Amino acid sequence: MKSRAINSTPWMEHFGLNHAIEVTGGERVLYVSGQASTDAEGVSLHDGDLVAQFAQAWSNLKAVLVQADMGPRNIVRMNIYTTDVAMFMEHAESLIPLWSDDGAKPACTLLEVAGLFDPALMVEIEATAVA
Repeated sequence: MKSRAINSTPWMEHFGLNHAIEVTGGERVLYVSGQASTDAEGVSLHDGDLVAQFAQAWSNLKAVLVQADMGPRNIVRMNIYTTDVAMFMEHAESLIPLWSDDGAKPACTLLEVAGLFDPALMVEIEATAVA
C-alpha cells in the first residue's frame, strides 16, 4: 500500500491530521466501528473525564487494528464523535499526541453529537485503515 497526504491548506497539520489521504495499491481495507471508553465487557470507563475516555477509546481502536495485523499508521480516515466539541478542543493539545505519536496522520472529521450509546460516554472513534 502506498499513501499520499493531500492538504489544500496547512492548518490541519497542527492537529496531526490531513485533509485527505490518497491510497493506491491497497489490498485490505478495514472499517472499524466506533470505539469508546469501555472495558472488554462493554462497561463504560472514566465517567466525566474526556481525556481518559479518548485515551481508552484510542487503546481499544489500536487493539482492533492489531487483530487485523495493522497499526495506527494504517489509519487513513478517522471520525471522532463527542458530546462536547468545545471541551474536546480545550484538551486538544493533550489528545493530539495519542494519535500523532503512534504515527497516525489520517483525514479526520470531528463531530458533536447529542449522545452516544451510554450517557456516560463523551467520545467515540471510528476509523478506516488500509494495508
